[in-house]
Amino acid sequence: MTQTLVEVADLAVEFPVDGADAYVRAVDKVSFTLEEGRALGIVGESGSGKSTVAAALLGLHRGTGARLSGTVRVGGTDVAAATPAALRRLRGGTAAMVFQDPLSSLDPYLAIGDQIAEVHRIHSGASRRAARARAVRVLDRVGIADAARRSRARPHEFSGGMRQRALIAMALACDPRLLIADEPTTALDVTVQAQILDLLHGLREERGLGLLLVTHDVGVAAESVDELLVMRDGSALERGPVASVLAAPAEAYTRALLAAVPRLDGPRASRSLPGPAPDSSAAPVVEAVELRREFGRRGRRVAAVAGVSLAVRAGETLGIVGESGSGKSTLGRMLVGLVQPDSGLVRHGGAPATGITSGVQMVFQDPVSSLNPRRSIGESIADPLRAAGERDEAALRARVGELLERVGLEAGHYDRYPHEFSGGQRQRVGIARALAPRPRLIVCDEPVSALDVTTQAQVTALLAQLQRESGIALVFIAHDLAVVRQVSDRVAVMRAGRIVEEGPVDQVYDRPVHPYTRRLLAAVPGLDPEQAAQRRSSRQEALATA
Repeated sequence: MTQTLVEVADLAVEFPVDGADAYVRAVDKVSFTLEEGRALGIVGESGSGKSTVAAALLGLHRGTGARLSGTVRVGGTDVAAATPAALRRLRGGTAAMVFQDPLSSLDPYLAIGDQIAEVHRIHSGASRRAARARAVRVLDRVGIADAARRSRARPHEFSGGMRQRALIAMALACDPRLLIADEPTTALDVTVQAQILDLLHGLREERGLGLLLVTHDVGVAAESVDELLVMRDGSALERGPVASVLAAPAEAYTRALLAAVPRLDGPRASRSLPGPAPDSSAAPVVEAVELRREFGRRGRRVAAVAGVSLAVRAGETLGIVGESGSGKSTLGRMLVGLVQPDSGLVRHGGAPATGITSGVQMVFQDPVSSLNPRRSIGESIADPLRAAGERDEAALRARVGELLERVGLEAGHYDRYPHEFSGGQRQRVGIARALAPRPRLIVCDEPVSALDVTTQAQVTALLAQLQRESGIALVFIAHDLAVVRQVSDRVAVMRAGRIVEEGPVDQVYDRPVHPYTRRLLAAVPGLDPEQAAQRRSSRQEALATA
């Protein structure tokens, strides 16, 4: 008989407002239970309260000034009433958490194995030798090849997927009964994402772990959980078996959330916005001819891009997909002049281009790091206009106001700062800045990978609308194949620095020729749990026979 592992009743969490004697409610009377060996997915948009609920299970709000009410019990421990010693036993011993960003969770100066061993020693009192052996065992369990040797590596020597596996190994070091995974696959490409989800499923089957999965990706939840809890504005709107919620959602918000999920068989934005067809007789807006770029030291150089040729015309969107390390971002940076090729040529409008030239702009993945936090968003948008010679401040403010309104913000936002905006709004600011000098080409490098599905849909629809209005050429780089299909006219599939397949989107997605393309498409999560189980079984069979 299974035991109840998590009991949450009427949980409410309030955070203090800076500079005011007031609180804002982030979670409002949420209740749920989770049994051993079962998996519950919490989904919703950014700001819905998902991560706040997850943190409350481990008492992570203690000492932050937050006010909590209701009841949270994990493994029989009342989290609110637990002593510091009991809370330490709960964290790691009964329950462990895997965070979204492994780089910020791992010490860059310590070997991976030493960090896992330290966690085991703290919670178990084991000797250094025993803790080191335990670290190697759990690294091996999560699929790190040659675990004894790789345990001596530091985080920067691991790929993104390997770092996430290392975090899962750290969470498993003390044999917890509950694993809390907060957006564990957000920054991973589809094949690595599938591997991590398969790993979590295998751990549940093998150890009887309970899993609480927090994600904004409904497809990831469909692949991984038994039950779904949908949150909005701090409240639990809907809960039930995952297949039932996905097939027949009771709430309008859940239906809207599912409608926003990009799908391989869904409509494409470029089709739904009838703009002018690309002129095949005109010179391409951007053309790459046998581009090559290597990185590394003498004797250990690696070709990030190895002889890539392509062309993009006005009014056309070229999607570029591939796993992490395939060369997508390096290629994009060469197209706009941020990275110079070792050999080959970039042409803009038929003319050879060297360095950063006018008429090209880039939208980056992380608008937080690409916007100056000490400058207003209006000033950041005005920068390229000033660089082009505009000195009339009144004209600058008017132009920036027009751009803000064009991307769905308000002209009055000119004097606000980046921290005052949501992630999706900051990405709109990045798009407005890219539009400021009226470019002929915009290269978008993972522009929606960190956004929830409804915000993704808004940003991709905005890009399609802007392209229809201005006829700009777009290069859309992403690891999410469903998003790329939605926005692109043509797609190029990259692997190990080369384009292995290129063509119209429908042709490549419906009739892929290269085995690598077929493998990428097979790894894309869908919204049918039964099909997800079949795909997982197929991947496991392929691994067993490899």
